[in-house]
Amino acid sequence: MLHVKQSVPDMEQSGRDEFIESINASREAISKLDRYADLLAEWNQRFNLVSESTLPQVWNRHFLDSAQLLKLIPADTKTLADLGSGAGFPGLVLSILGISQVHLIESIGKKANFLRAVIDDLKLDAVVHQARIENLHETKFDVITARALKPLKQLLELSKPLMKQESLCLFLKGQQLAIELTESAKYWRFDSETFPSLSDRSGCVLKITNLKSKSGSESNAVRRKSR
Repeated sequence: MLHVKQSVPDMEQSGRDEFIESINASREAISKLDRYADLLAEWNQRFNLVSESTLPQVWNRHFLDSAQLLKLIPADTKTLADLGSGAGFPGLVLSILGISQVHLIESIGKKANFLRAVIDDLKLDAVVHQARIENLHETKFDVITARALKPLKQLLELSKPLMKQESLCLFLKGQQLAIELTESAKYWRFDSETFPSLSDRSGCVLKITNLKSKSGSESNAVRRKSR
């Protein structure tokens, strides 16, 4: 049976309430997120999966930040790859919220073990690949996600071999995005849209489609939209 916390710090309770107001999640999903928060706190005492200072704000800092991608994931998505999953953000949160066939790619053993423990505990439709992203080129995914992993240019290099022609990328990015887009445009052609972050005023969600590597004298500008 899933455990729901009866008493939480005011800051965390406030974040939980904001999450429920912002995200259309079932009661079962909220219960699973409660349990996920408990497991994260327990494991973090031994393995330092996330910064200890972020745990009191887990609902806003980690859960809401991850869950905001849900509305940008196409309804017909069959597979999603989360690059450098770490403690499961955003991949595990998206799995809890109903995204099927989430593939969590994480090379560090202690983090991969934590992801497996949460998947087993919550009986999620997700799988962990304990491997370097560069070594997983056999499977193509509909959606690629990443959070606080690498600058955009490197993210695109890692993502392209995992993408189908119609695949899209959803990256949680910060204040350096404009610089990263300019640098990436030297090597890649793509369409991009940005969406304001629900959890961080200085952050945004970046959506990438139609990703193609430049070659020779190609100099098509990156087409950008902001919302």
